[in-house]
Amino acid sequence: MSEQKSRPPQDRPWESGWAPDTTRAPGTRRLWLAGTLALATITACVTAIAVMDRESGEQDNRAAEPTTLSSSAPGGLISFATPSKGGAEKAGADRAEPSPTLSTSASSASPSPKPGKKAPKPPQTSPTPSKQPKPPSTHGISIRSVNFSDRYWRVRDGYVRLDQIGSDPGQREDATFQRVAGLSDSSCYSFTTADGRYLRHRSFVLVANTNDGSSLFRQDATFCPRVWSRSGTLTLESVNYPGRFLRHRNFQLRLDPFENGHQFYADASFQIVSGLD
Repeated sequence: MSEQKSRPPQDRPWESGWAPDTTRAPGTRRLWLAGTLALATITACVTAIAVMDRESGEQDNRAAEPTTLSSSAPGGLISFATPSKGGAEKAGADRAEPSPTLSTSASSASPSPKPGKKAPKPPQTSPTPSKQPKPPSTHGISIRSVNFSDRYWRVRDGYVRLDQIGSDPGQREDATFQRVAGLSDSSCYSFTTADGRYLRHRSFVLVANTNDGSSLFRQDATFCPRVWSRSGTLTLESVNYPGRFLRHRNFQLRLDPFENGHQFYADASFQIVSGLD
C-alpha cells in the first residue's frame, strides 16, 4: 500500500519559496494559451484564403486578356512576336496561301481524263465472239455396260435393253439420251429420249414413258449416281427406293436391291460416253 504524502497547505510557501496564487482559478494560463493559438490559426486561414482569391482573380484576368498565340504556331507554342496592325490580315493571308497549292493539286489531277481515253480499251479485252459459238453439246450421251463393253442402253419396244449397236441411224438414235437434272432431286440425274420421253422404273423395270407430271413419275425417273472403286464407272440408285440400283439381267435394265458380290458390281456398273447418233 503506497504511502500517502501530505499536501502542504495552500497558504504556506513551499521549500523553494514559491507559494501558489490562490486568487486565480486553476488552469487559467492554459486557457489563455489555447485561445491565443486558436486566434493565430484563424488569422492564418483567413490570410491564406485571401491570397488564394487574389491569385485566382489574377488568373481570370490573365485568361481574359488577349493572348499573342500565333494561329500558325504548331503544337500550341506561344509566339513572342509583337502583333502588328496588319497581323490579322497577314494571318488570313497565311491561311489563304495553302489554297493555291490545293488548286495546283487539282490542276495536277487534271490528267484524270486520260483514263477516260483509255476507257474504250476494255471492249477490246471483252470476250471475242469466237467463244460464243460454243453452245452445250446436243449430241447427248450413251451409256455403255462395263462387263459387256460392246453393248449400250437402247430403248426398244418401250423397254430399255442392253443391245449391240450397229451402223443403223435408228438404232444409234435409240441408244442416245439427254442427261438432265433429276426431276425429283436436282443433284441427281434424269434421262430423256430423242422424242422427249423419260426413262423411269415401273414394276422395277426400266422403261421409257411420257412425263405425266405426277410426283410418283418424278421420283421413278430420278436416279442418283454412286461412284464405286473402279475409275470412270458409276452406278445409279433410285430416289424413291434407296438401296436399289439399276443393273442389267438377261440384258434387261431393271432396279434390283444391292448385293455385295462381284456379279452385281459388274452388272450395275456403267460408263457414260458420247452419244452414238
